[in-house]
Amino acid sequence: MKVYVKVKPSAICDKIEKMDDGTYLICTTERAIDGRANIAVMKMIAKEFGVSYKKIHLKNPKSRKKIIEIKP
Repeated sequence: MKVYVKVKPSAICDKIEKMDDGTYLICTTERAIDGRANIAVMKMIAKEFGVSYKKIHLKNPKSRKKIIEIKP
C-alpha cells in the first residue's frame, strides 16, 4: 500500500490530516535535522494505520512530499 504525504517539520504540534485528494498532511514538532522528522513521520503513520514501525518504507526522504510504502 502506498501513502502520499506532505510533511511540515518544526510545527507547533504533532497531527495527521487527510486531505480531500487522498493525501495526508503530517505536522511534526521534530526538526528536519539528521532525519529526525522522517522518523517521527514514520512512527505517526505506523500508529495511524496500526502496523509495526518496521513495515514502513520511506521513499524520497529529502523532499517534503513523500511516498510511504506500507508492507503487509
